Amino acid sequence: MSRRYDWLVVGAGFTGAVVAERLARGLDQRVLVIDRRDHVGGNAHDRRDEGGRLIHPYGPHVFHTNSARIFDYLSRFTAWRPYEHRVRGWIDGRLVPLPFNLTSLRLLFPETTAARLSERMVQAFSRDARPNIHDLRAAADDPDLRRIADYVFEKVFAPYSARQWGVPVGELDASVLARVPVVVGEDDRYFTDRCQAMPRDGYSALFVRLLDHPNIHVSLNTAMTEVEPTTWDRMVYCGPLDDYFGRSAGALPYRSVRFAHCAVDVREGLPVGTVNHPQAPDFTRVTDFRHLTGEAGPTTALVTEYPLAHEPGVTEPHYPVLSETSGRLADDYRAMARTLAGKVWFAGRLADFRYYNMDQAVGRALSLVDKALAPAVAGMAA
Repeated sequence: MSRRYDWLVVGAGFTGAVVAERLARGLDQRVLVIDRRDHVGGNAHDRRDEGGRLIHPYGPHVFHTNSARIFDYLSRFTAWRPYEHRVRGWIDGRLVPLPFNLTSLRLLFPETTAARLSERMVQAFSRDARPNIHDLRAAADDPDLRRIADYVFEKVFAPYSARQWGVPVGELDASVLARVPVVVGEDDRYFTDRCQAMPRDGYSALFVRLLDHPNIHVSLNTAMTEVEPTTWDRMVYCGPLDDYFGRSAGALPYRSVRFAHCAVDVREGLPVGTVNHPQAPDFTRVTDFRHLTGEAGPTTALVTEYPLAHEPGVTEPHYPVLSETSGRLADDYRAMARTLAGKVWFAGRLADFRYYNMDQAVGRALSLVDKALAPAVAGMAA
């Protein structure tokens, strides 16, 4: 690493890789990208298992976006396979569509009751609306709507979320609750974005193409402390926000996951991409990768997810646990980050301490380059 670089990018996930590509190709900057793991792609990394099946080692990653700009940008680096994700959930011994919809209602309630409750839902929200659990509970002065709200909250949302996040549901930030819709119709797609597709050759191939530029050097199995400060001018940091500051104000809560992978006869696979288990004691969901990848064969690969607390240096951080308390601590670290303005920028799910989907991580990177890094480069040249 004796070469001098204009930028050091810490983290080779979506945010870091897109920032590096835009700096290198768009602004002709020399960029060193490092990652402490042995692969690019962050948690979106995919690979072949021992049987040759394409899997996502860190759980299912399904791309979806309403942004034509983001989709068109990534399309420079991958062709796509159309894919609309569908999820089922085991609730009271029945396998029903999730998000919870009118079909779920009919499967779980007596026929006459389900018909009455469906009618009330349509009257309250209109056909095919997707109110979130906040909206449903706020409208629950009506006893029928209260019954639906309580059922979905207690049977679907609360137990799953408590296991996923490791804290009581009441302590979670409202934005987490807002991610859970109830569908006033029969649409059983998990996402409704205009663009829903999977990279045809996989995520890892997409990342390789993103980072394939003569101005970019990638160094894997490399910690930030191993890079001499004299080898770079400015940094974009995409790792955990508190890690950068040595957790000096306290540890921010991130959630991790243990992934149990296995191969089964294709006849023992799942009917859809993912099946959630809200009422299971220790795991949250199982995914069948053949739906996501479109690959066929006599066997398929499954992964079961067991959420657990993140331990720095032991587990991988996957999700920031958003609450009033963690928000205050994150603000303290953001104040520290502002003192580094012009030298170090923080961006990404972990560094921003925000719950970004993949497209939002890409959008964050594109916006950062346009609004902050490009002007910084122009200022250096002036």
